[in-house]
Amino acid sequence: MIAANIQKINQEIGQHARLIAVSKTKPIELLQEAYNAGQRLFGENKVQEMAAKWEQLPKDIQWHMIGHLQSNKVKYMAGFVDLIHSVDSFKLLEVINKEAAKNNRKINCLLQVYIASEETKFGLDEGELMELLERLKNSPLPNIEIKGLMGMASNTEDTNLIRREFKSLKQLFDKCKATYFVGSNQFNDISMGMSGDYTIAVEEGSTLVRVGSSIFGSR
Repeated sequence: MIAANIQKINQEIGQHARLIAVSKTKPIELLQEAYNAGQRLFGENKVQEMAAKWEQLPKDIQWHMIGHLQSNKVKYMAGFVDLIHSVDSFKLLEVINKEAAKNNRKINCLLQVYIASEETKFGLDEGELMELLERLKNSPLPNIEIKGLMGMASNTEDTNLIRREFKSLKQLFDKCKATYFVGSNQFNDISMGMSGDYTIAVEEGSTLVRVGSSIFGSR
């Protein structure tokens, strides 16, 4: 089933986006099954769980940290994490930069933007995002690579609302690229779309979709 699910999603998103298999709370056996089906990008919500799985699984897996990140946990994954989706402050970027330097590497990051109509989601608003990028321009962090933006749509059946939220993130991405990353090859990714809304997300410009239950089944 897992192999068939991965194949189906990859056909739906085509060349437009890459699939991140959200494997939080899933046992190693299921991740191995996805790996055997060709899946190489995995997303985890908790640093310790990701580090434990990294120890046990093949080393060509690219691990994505997609959950809310506390600065005191960065050190546990700084040696291997491929992309952090959930950066929502300059302070957190400074910690990631410091831990990346200790590991003699650059860490790829996405800036998380608050696009939903709910109160429960983390992320920067437009003003805070621009302020953070301005600070970064004036105080560069050499061990950080800003790859793009991430956002989570409202948890709703209203597809028009979801589409508007994704559209707003794409517009913000374009604005950031035109203002701070002109001529740069690094700022290319928009992480948006989950099991219930990834097809809309891809239509609105997503390059990374974070899909769990549509691959592994409901928790």
